[in-house]
Amino acid sequence: MGERLPDPELFRQGGFRVASRLFIDGDIRGDERQVARLRQFAQREDPAADVLVPLLRTSRPEFEQALRQGIDSVESPPEELEAFFRNVEATPYWVDPDRLDSGARAITRAGLLGLFPLGDVSLMGGYLASRATKSLVGTGEIEYKAARRLVETATWWIHVTTPGALVPGGRGYESALRVRIVHAHVRAAMNRRKDWDYAAWDRPVNQVQTAGTLLLFSLVYVFGTQLLGLRYSARERADILHLWRYVGWLMGVDEELLPAGEDDAWRLLWLLATTEFIPDDDSKRLAAALMKAHAGVGDGRGALGKVLAHVSVAGHGAISRLLLGKTNADFLELPDDPIAQAAVVAAAGVNFAAETVRRVVPGATALQELIGAAGRRHYLRQVTKVFGLDPTYGRHMKAA
Repeated sequence: MGERLPDPELFRQGGFRVASRLFIDGDIRGDERQVARLRQFAQREDPAADVLVPLLRTSRPEFEQALRQGIDSVESPPEELEAFFRNVEATPYWVDPDRLDSGARAITRAGLLGLFPLGDVSLMGGYLASRATKSLVGTGEIEYKAARRLVETATWWIHVTTPGALVPGGRGYESALRVRIVHAHVRAAMNRRKDWDYAAWDRPVNQVQTAGTLLLFSLVYVFGTQLLGLRYSARERADILHLWRYVGWLMGVDEELLPAGEDDAWRLLWLLATTEFIPDDDSKRLAAALMKAHAGVGDGRGALGKVLAHVSVAGHGAISRLLLGKTNADFLELPDDPIAQAAVVAAAGVNFAAETVRRVVPGATALQELIGAAGRRHYLRQVTKVFGLDPTYGRHMKAA
């Protein structure tokens, strides 16, 4: 290796500075050659999925049939469609169904508490990656329909992290492949734009950005829940990352960018923080839209609604600020409420104490998994009824 580079801003403050001291073994910093290698993937898209975009205008029924019943059930499928499904149905040798189930159960155990780091750290932290935000801003979906997109992201995340859902034809398996196709439609739309700045923004929805999204939903999610007081064994953390490695493979991420373990994941996140987490004005716009969505909890509830909106914004902002650090939070113009931050720290202490008890009481972990799963199912029923969610994501393909 060459000379290691200095830590990026994300690892100098807040929760990630804590992580570098408490949760990371060794020096994860990379050098210039590793940065250059990673940047090569910013010019790579997903050819296997991209060729399906024009094809699906006429072959959507065949796609749906192959998705649910396998490509062998489709009579004389188009060549591109067959190649796509032959590949995704050829499960990699490293996939362990027992570990997928273990990782999903560990995530499920968090219940609805898991939605907080998902939105306040994973999504908000993703807005720091300004090149990745260009596709979001370009479609207009995030900024002008932030609440709906937040709910759709959470719903998709629950689908792919439900135990048993990643088997071929399962809900998580379908959801992973559907979002891969949505990404292909967005890429096609952005590539048609005359104002897309390839020199400044790279290829739209490229390999680096997709790998970064997976890290935000896996490693960063686990780390965020840990700072909120949840506890995992080393095996559970490894199994969660194993689950997301397979999800990433289904979504077309190059295997070189799929972390094989926690050390790999931290090193990749460090490289992404160094090269991608460079916020700009679009980052601020998206952060403001997300905070506005959090304030929407009080809509139509009069005086009580104003209180709920204030508490929601303060609480979500406090979690983001504590984990992303002061400099990043200030740039994103997130609220700075010391009382809310103190309340989050206190709640984390209570969670940690409860988790410590759970780990030693026989049957408590299994009970918590059942409670968490029930909470997630209730959430899905409620948001599906309120937002009328489309599990096929067809609206996004049409919008793109």
